[in-house]
Amino acid sequence: MKSNGDFFERLIAIMDELREKCPWDKKQTIESLRQQTLEETYELTEAITEKNWKSLKEELGDLLLHIVFYTKIANEQKQFTMSDVIDGICNKLISRHPHIYGDVEVKDEDDVKRNWEKLKLKEGKKSAFSGVPKALPSLVKAMRLQEKAKQVGFEWENKEQVWEKVEEEIEELREAIVENDHKKMEEEFGDVLFSMVNFARFLNLDAENALEVTNKKFTDRFTKMEETALTRGSNLNDMTLQQMDAIWNEIKQHKD
Repeated sequence: MKSNGDFFERLIAIMDELREKCPWDKKQTIESLRQQTLEETYELTEAITEKNWKSLKEELGDLLLHIVFYTKIANEQKQFTMSDVIDGICNKLISRHPHIYGDVEVKDEDDVKRNWEKLKLKEGKKSAFSGVPKALPSLVKAMRLQEKAKQVGFEWENKEQVWEKVEEEIEELREAIVENDHKKMEEEFGDVLFSMVNFARFLNLDAENALEVTNKKFTDRFTKMEETALTRGSNLNDMTLQQMDAIWNEIKQHKD
């Protein structure tokens, strides 16, 4: 029976051959692959949201291919090898888990996360926010910043306190709207979103995924509304808001 290593070696061998013989693969650089990697990552997150295991398997393969591709290019540039990449993550995992590979004791996952952040600071990180990519989508970044702050003790005690903060931010947004101060409205609206992301954490929800579920639900319902209008000899452009809303409510009565 073949081992995981055998399959991995096969992938590397195929990459080597494609890099040598395929015009498209020969032309690629780390810069040209960047956007495709982002697309593959989003396709992976979509498979996770939909709990589509078949698609998840495929997208993980695509992402693994990108890892092998970047490493192949780096090897050609004499920067690092696949062995360097794998050995590096192995060493990091061992050093970041002293409760498994050392004599540190932990009570729960929160202790593990706190120790992880302390170790990162000892390794030379200057801030608890080091490692949070600047290019992250804002909603995801908000979650990561809040999680990082939690690890150093900057955290609310319970969800009731967080909800009070949400209500406070909503009231400040209302005041900014009354004042018709566009800059302040933008700032206060951002505060509302940030506080809602925080509340989602306290409910053990992934705010990004929750929003994506709603996006999908809205897309599905809107598409069904378009289809329903067509079956009745109309299209949305010719309908009033009241007519569209009536169809929308019909669709909501049925399970998505």
